[in-house]
Amino acid sequence: MRRTKEDALQTREAILSSAMDMFCEKGYSKTTFDEIAKRINLTKGAVYWNFRNKPDIVAALINDFAERHMVLINEFLAQRGALDFDDIIEMELLINKHIREDEKFSKFLFFVTSQMEWSESIISKVRPSIEKTQNIGRKLMFESLKSLQERGKIRPEVDVVMIAEILRMMYSGLLDGYFTKRLIHDFDDAVKTGFNLIFNSIKTVSENNEN
Repeated sequence: MRRTKEDALQTREAILSSAMDMFCEKGYSKTTFDEIAKRINLTKGAVYWNFRNKPDIVAALINDFAERHMVLINEFLAQRGALDFDDIIEMELLINKHIREDEKFSKFLFFVTSQMEWSESIISKVRPSIEKTQNIGRKLMFESLKSLQERGKIRPEVDVVMIAEILRMMYSGLLDGYFTKRLIHDFDDAVKTGFNLIFNSIKTVSENNEN
């Protein structure tokens, strides 16, 4: 039984890897279940056994990404404890490093940020997975900023919910620029500069004076 479960898991992972490769090479809409199956010497039926349709595959890819992402972030948080401004930036740079060093991770992010044909029908089917992933980053950034505000490092009138969303969207834009090669500056430097500009605008006077 254990061997059967391991085989099933390996098959699922192989299908997701094959689908990711095909989506990046041919595009989401032009990729068929036949092509995904043939790439890893499976039948189309084997793919359908694991996934009902392509949106199911995209949802699985997003969920797997979210899980791997949280493992990386939780390890970072376990080492740092309460985050300061520099720690938040270091957390974003850690993601950058992961993008450069993990081909699968990079390929997935490239697909969902720069190449995925996000029609309304697809979005409606994978929305729960998208929202789950977005909420992870949104919640973590908000909680980090809220903690800084409670510790007297961010001015009390600052809307940290809005700032968290601005930072998240700024990073998303820089990520898209990195993948599409429209970002003419070093990715890490751009992230550090952007985050510091916003942080310096919301810090308390005493916090700015210390820096």
